[in-house]
Formats: sequence, C-alpha cells, structure tokens
Amino acid sequence: MEEKHILIEKAEPLLLFGFNDIYLRRIEDAFPDTKISARGNQVYLQGSRESLERIDQIMGELIALLNRNGNLTENDVDTVLTLFTTGEGRTDRTIDSHHTILFTPSGGSIKAKTPNQIRMVESARRNDIVFAVGPAGTGKTYTAVALAVEALKSRQVKRIVLCRPAVEAGERLGFLPGDLREKIDPYLTPLYDALEDMLHREKLKAFMEQNIIEILPLAYMRGRTLNSAFVILDEAQNATTPQMKMFLTRLGAASRAIITGDVTQSDLPTRETSGLNQAREVLEGVDGIDFIYFDERDIVRHRLVKDIIRAYTRFHEENGKSNDSNAGN
Repeated sequence: MEEKHILIEKAEPLLLFGFNDIYLRRIEDAFPDTKISARGNQVYLQGSRESLERIDQIMGELIALLNRNGNLTENDVDTVLTLFTTGEGRTDRTIDSHHTILFTPSGGSIKAKTPNQIRMVESARRNDIVFAVGPAGTGKTYTAVALAVEALKSRQVKRIVLCRPAVEAGERLGFLPGDLREKIDPYLTPLYDALEDMLHREKLKAFMEQNIIEILPLAYMRGRTLNSAFVILDEAQNATTPQMKMFLTRLGAASRAIITGDVTQSDLPTRETSGLNQAREVLEGVDGIDFIYFDERDIVRHRLVKDIIRAYTRFHEENGKSNDSNAGN
C-alpha cells in the first residue's frame, strides 16, 4: 500500500470533485483497492502503485476537460474512467469528450457520429437555444434527447420536457380511436423510443410519474414557465408561427432548448406559415441562439435512405412541387 497526494492548481476543486465529491467517489469505486480523500485543493490517495499512477492520469485528463469545457459531467468522468480502466487510456492522446454524449444502460455509448451532429453537441453546450434543421434520418431528435438526458443526469437541469405538434400527414387527432391520451401517444412515440434507449425502464417510469420527464403535445405548453429545464420541440416545421413564439417564451431561469425540424416536410395547411421557417428569419444572429443545418451527408439510417431523399428532392425540383413526404427524424 502506497500513498500519494495531488495538488490541484489549474482547476476549481469544487467543479473537479463534483457535488459532495461525487466524481471522486466514482473514481474510488473504479479502483476498489484505493482510498481517496480531498482537503481543499489537495487529493490524498492510498493504494497500489499502478492504481495511484492511473488515478493521477485520470485526474490530469479531468482537469484538461474541465478547463476546456467549463464544467464536468458524469458522462465525462465515465468516459475517462472507461478509457483508463480498460487500458485504452495509456496513451498521450487527449480524449474528445464532445463526441460521447451518454452511456446507455446496456453499457454502450451514444456519440455524435457526423460533423453536424458534433456541431450540434458543441453548440448545445455553448448556447441556451439551438435549432437543428435538416432532412429525416440525420439523428437530430435522437441527439437532442441524448443531450437532455445527459443534462438531467449531471444535474445541469432538474427536468426534461419533450413536445411535438400533434399534426401529421393524412390524419388528425379526431380521427384516431381512444381517449385524448390514446390519441396523442402515437405522435410522441419517437420520443418514448429514444428515452427507452437511454434510461433503465424502471427509472424512466419513475421520472415520468414524478414529472421529471414530461412528453406532451405542443399545445399543452401554453401558459407555462419552465425553470431549470431542458426543453425539446421536435418536428418544429409543423408548429405555426404563434406556436413557435409561444414555445420559445416558455423558457425560464437556467433552462435550455433544442428545436428540431425539416422545413421540407411541413404538414401544415398551405395557408399556414411554418414557425420554423419564420424563426430562421427572425432569430438567426441573436446571441445565445444558434442554427445547425444538417444535410444528406449526415443521414445515419439505412444506406438507401440517403438515396431516397436525393431522388425525392430531385423529383420535386424538376416538377416544381413541394416535398410532402414525412419520414420522421
């Protein structure tokens, strides 16, 4: 058993150690033969030489991440621990934590896979409101939900609110069977699916019962003020201009929002202007609001999806028609 102490000089200890030293406890749990304690800006270690050297490297990497990003999350700590406890961290390369958003209950990871997904993740960490605009299959919604779950798990926000306009091609709520909840649920299925990939079923159920996670139609947002929340508006091309303004003005203190949509897939009546289109004209250039534009190069679904979208785009351009297909995001 050896002892070692690390002097923290280039980072704020409270941010590095986490609330109630939660990040230090995660490191300690990853090395069962060690004991870690902190006093002020000093960390005291007891354990085998190999473990102490590995923890020293981990602390150095976390300090670098903290200084680069301005904060640490549980996912940052988990990413670094995974790399160093599997032996992959024994190199001089710097870990690009921006690419890994979240670890799933099954042990996998959710990463930004394309250049614009990476831009979206980086933008969401710098701006309070981000618009992600582009074709179906580019991972806009999935990435947005992953960022929301990351923010909740790392206690950056206290709740998640996900909403979509209840407007779809060919159907309206009145024609669907069942009570109001049963009519609404089909429109919200993509959001449920994404959350089930990212959280244990029991935890997701508990979060929803406690309203820590809410999934609801856009119309239900009226009159609310959402503090310390991560709010997502999906399929925003189907929001009218008054609905878009209503949604954006729901944000309260310490809240963030991501708006996703595809301007080529609006299902609004022809007389209605899409709130997403107007928002691009009104808000682009406003400090704290960013627009990320996806294209067919970001499509991560079946290889044919890219070809299908190209074919439809070419067809509508040649025939002067609007794209009325709705493949979802």
